[in-house]
Amino acid sequence: MANVIAVDGPSGAGKSSVSRLVGKRLGYLHVDSGALYRIMTWQALERGVNVDDPAAVASFAQEVEIEYRPEGGAVAYYVNGSAPGDRIRMPEINANASKVATVKEVRERITGMLRDMAKLGNLVVEGRDIATAVFPDSPARFYLTASAEARARRRRKEEIDKGVANQSEEAVMASLLARDHIDSTRRHAPLRKADGAMEIDSSDMTLEEVVETVINALPEGWAQ
Repeated sequence: MANVIAVDGPSGAGKSSVSRLVGKRLGYLHVDSGALYRIMTWQALERGVNVDDPAAVASFAQEVEIEYRPEGGAVAYYVNGSAPGDRIRMPEINANASKVATVKEVRERITGMLRDMAKLGNLVVEGRDIATAVFPDSPARFYLTASAEARARRRRKEEIDKGVANQSEEAVMASLLARDHIDSTRRHAPLRKADGAMEIDSSDMTLEEVVETVINALPEGWAQ
């Protein structure tokens, strides 16, 4: 049975960077669950689905075909044979992904896909409900957090590095806090620290320090 490291936390807490590096160190496949919700949002907008209508989104969610396979140390996603790339990282997707992610049928569909990925091998899966809803029985569950200021600073840097920055740091922070509220108050699988999960506040930690903290806390034999 595959080992699954579950990493939850709000936007900008460092989930992606930490999970990618942990996966690289251990030879585990990195899984970005958030990209699946972004793909759903992208496809809905592309096809003219009203993302403010949960019933329409629920129906549409069953139609989207997403392929996934190991590629370069991660699980890569394809839609109609094409990788989404930065099309799922644009501001329009950022503004609507939370609405799509609140729909029960979307979450159920993506939860099923994520669980199915365990057949690919050992995983480090990042998201917002991985430790609470997707892999609640994993003995390696973590909740990464950081101050709003630190998260906004990191997210702004990511956007600049990707060449998609069009907001001030203050605007980024406002967006992150709005996303926090939506994620933590949604009815289905809200963002929260799972009971028994290890919480890591990375506000004043380096990436290397967080990665070492995660690896050192893994069950015996998982880091070999």
